[in-house]
Amino acid sequence: MDEFATIERIVDVLGPHSTGPWVNVGPGDDAALIQARPDHELVASIDTLVADVHFPAEVPADLIGYRALMVALSDLAAMAAQPRYVLVALTCDAIDGDWIGDLAAGMAAAAARVEVPLCGGNLARGPLSISVSVHGDVPVGQAVLRSGAKVGEYVYVTGALGGAAACVRERDFAPREELTALQTAYYRPLARFDCGGDLRDVATAAIDISDGLVGDLTHIAGASGVGLALSARDIPVAPGAQLDDALYGGDDYELAFTSPLALPNYPCIGTVAVGAGVLIDGQPAQRSGFRHFHDQ
Repeated sequence: MDEFATIERIVDVLGPHSTGPWVNVGPGDDAALIQARPDHELVASIDTLVADVHFPAEVPADLIGYRALMVALSDLAAMAAQPRYVLVALTCDAIDGDWIGDLAAGMAAAAARVEVPLCGGNLARGPLSISVSVHGDVPVGQAVLRSGAKVGEYVYVTGALGGAAACVRERDFAPREELTALQTAYYRPLARFDCGGDLRDVATAAIDISDGLVGDLTHIAGASGVGLALSARDIPVAPGAQLDDALYGGDDYELAFTSPLALPNYPCIGTVAVGAGVLIDGQPAQRSGFRHFHDQ
């Protein structure tokens, strides 16, 4: 099977998830053609996931495909955007038709869950990696950035944290017939597009929690020129995880955001304060989150 036959198989596996009502031209041409919406700004991001850095290469390909798509899409959710389309570039050292079919099936499941078409991509030979380019839009002026937090506001998260980090800490990657709760947190995160309307209405700053709560909130603090004072007892820790997993582990893909409003539907974990960086129970956080080049 050469690369062109492989691409045809991927498109076949994706089925209806390779197109959508705003995709005028999908797979099969030099580029996809997307119908833009008036009075909207485009939102775009790209993630590269490398084997045995971002996912274990030996696990079932459908889990890799699902995770790859969803973690990339999470960046759009953090800005309160609606996903519009996805492009994927796959690099692999050999073509295994069954493996690639399973990978595409996992991506199709993720695309179906958030109702976004995967309408193009590329295939090349080399060490296994997956680059996912995600594209969305948001009404003009309504994107939620990292830079809007103000002193006196509250800090919220959209769900329990630390489950995926606990899976990594325990090296519990080998899936059973049915995934454990921690494995589900790692392999099947959900980009929180269901919170998009809420964010546009109430949030002043937001970020997705990919590199650890403390590390990601540090980005909001720096961009907004404020400090963030957290209460450890108020941080929702996933069952089976520890507080350190929730604070520093990452891979949650829940959202953290600030708002001046009392929001009983979301866990409030602290307040925006004068200062810089992140405090936990009044003390500076002892470490940050994940960094690819921390030793350089």
